[in-house]
Amino acid sequence: MVEGREGERDRAAVVVNPVRSTGSFVATQPTEVIMQRTNAVKAYPTLAAAVLAMAALVDPIISTASAASSYPSRPVRMVVPYAPGGGSDIAGRTIGQKLGEWTGQTFIVDNRPGAGSMVGTEIVARAVPDGYTIILADMPHSINSVAYSKPRYDAVKDFAPISLVATAPIMWVAHPSFPANSLKELIAMAKAQPGKISFGTSGIGSAPHMTYEWLRHRTGMQLNHVPYKGGGPAIADVLANHIPLAFNATPPSIGHVREGRMKGIGISSATRHPLLPDVPTIMEAGVPDFALIHWYGILATGGTPREVVVLLNGLIRKALEEPDVKKRFAQLALDISPSSPEAFRKMIEGDVARWRDVVRQANIRLD
Repeated sequence: MVEGREGERDRAAVVVNPVRSTGSFVATQPTEVIMQRTNAVKAYPTLAAAVLAMAALVDPIISTASAASSYPSRPVRMVVPYAPGGGSDIAGRTIGQKLGEWTGQTFIVDNRPGAGSMVGTEIVARAVPDGYTIILADMPHSINSVAYSKPRYDAVKDFAPISLVATAPIMWVAHPSFPANSLKELIAMAKAQPGKISFGTSGIGSAPHMTYEWLRHRTGMQLNHVPYKGGGPAIADVLANHIPLAFNATPPSIGHVREGRMKGIGISSATRHPLLPDVPTIMEAGVPDFALIHWYGILATGGTPREVVVLLNGLIRKALEEPDVKKRFAQLALDISPSSPEAFRKMIEGDVARWRDVVRQANIRLD
C-alpha cells in the first residue's frame, strides 16, 4: 500500500533541493532552497525528472528519491486485463505511447485477458512493487473483490493507485437488423422469450455483465449472457451478426454507432451523451434512478515507492492534457478524469462498497 512514512519529519524542517549532481534528490535547510516551479523544470533535461522535481517541492517527503530519479531505467510493463480493441486497451496504448516518448523507455502493453480481468489483475497484485509492472484497470477491479466468495486479490490493499484516467458510460448496441430500437422494446422482447436473446459483454464479472445483473434484478428481463475476453471481440461479433446484442463501455462501439454499422438502444449515463444524442438512457426505458459510469485508471503493485507513484501520476496528468490525447479520448466518449493517488484510492473504496451492496441486493455470485 502507499502510505505516509511513519515518524515523518516536520515538513517545515526539511525541503528538497532538486540538484542533479549525483542523480538523486538532496535534503537541505529551508533557507537554501527558495525555488519557483518553473526553475525546477528548467533544471531537468527530461519531463519525467521535471515532474518529480515539482512534486518534490510540494511534498518534501520525497527527499531520498534515488530510485525515482532514475525511474524508469528499463521498459515498463502495462498490463491490460482484456483482449485488444476494448476501452481499456485503447486508453492504455494511448497513454503508454506518451509515457514512452517522454521517459525514453518503452511502456509495453501486455494484454492478459481471462476470468473477468482477474488473470491480468492478479499478475500485478503479485508483482515486485518497483513500478515496472502497472495495470490499466477498470470497474471490475472493484467488482471481483466482492462478487467471488474467494477473491484472488484485495482491490485496495494489494495495489498502489496512481491516477484515475477517464470515465465512460456503458451502452447497449445491436446489429441493425435486430427488431428492438430501444431498451424499453428489448425489455419487452426479453420478457416474452426469457433466456432466448443473446448478448455479449467483455467477460464474466465485467462492469457490463454486473450492470446487466443489476438491471435484470430491477426489470425482470432475462437474456442469454455470452462472455468474451474483452469488449473488442464482442463488438466484432455484433458487427458480423453472430450475436444480436452487446452491452459494453462506449469506446469500442461509438464509431460504429455513429456510422450506422450498429445501433445504440440504451446508455447507462444519467443523461443522453452529447456524441450520441439519439441513444436514450436506461432511465428513459422506465428504470428509475439507474445510472452508472464506467471508470478506467492506472495502478501499481501495493508497496510501490511513493516517489514512483508521484512521478507516474504527474506524467499521466501531463499525457491527459495533450491535444492529440484529448481528441482521441473525446472521439471515443471517454471523459478525461485525472486524480491524485489519494482521491483514486478513496474512489475505489467507495466503488467496492457500492458493488458489495448490489451483489447482496441482486443475490449475485460469480463462483
